[in-house]
Amino acid sequence: GYGATAQGILEAIGDKVPWELAARRVFNGEGSQGNGGAMRAAPVGAYFFDDEAKVIDEARKSAQVTHAHPDGQAGAIAVALAAAFVSRNPQTRDGDAMLKWVAQRVPDGPTRRGLERAMGLPLHGPLSRAIALGTGQQVISADTVPFALFCAARCIDDFPLAMWTTVAGLGDRDTTCAIVGGIDVMFAGLDSIPASWLEKREPVPAWVSNV
Repeated sequence: GYGATAQGILEAIGDKVPWELAARRVFNGEGSQGNGGAMRAAPVGAYFFDDEAKVIDEARKSAQVTHAHPDGQAGAIAVALAAAFVSRNPQTRDGDAMLKWVAQRVPDGPTRRGLERAMGLPLHGPLSRAIALGTGQQVISADTVPFALFCAARCIDDFPLAMWTTVAGLGDRDTTCAIVGGIDVMFAGLDSIPASWLEKREPVPAWVSNV
């Protein structure tokens, strides 16, 4: 289920409160900088992958309905950009290049600074150094997105390994794994998902399968 803040925003919108007001009135009027906007942003980047400005604009719009805080939106932009990078560079295995490309384009703030710290870590060094970036314990963008993008970069061509690496960080595992999976599947392809995992997923509606 949703956390209390997200649930409250969605219920307010359902009660006809304008989304701009509902999103801004939480956290003393600052809006949420949570990681939920980032969690759902990979498809945005994949869809608009060939238009960098569009990726950034649409990712921001996708987040701002529930995340009025600029850094909550920055997390969505970062994840969308990572998915776009992988989609537009289907042959690259250069995770460092992905991290650098994304960090240079994310708005300034705590999430960008976390990404810059992630760039300074050796991709295949001890995972504990990346875990120190934060694995979602605070449920905010800045302590979730840098670690998730590090894991996506580290395992860019191996979807199962990406999932096991990400979940090893513990923390907000459904969110970090959703982010990493949404990025890395763009490189590795649907065939990279183990059949046994697909068999255990929730049923996919027919209209989604036909898109």
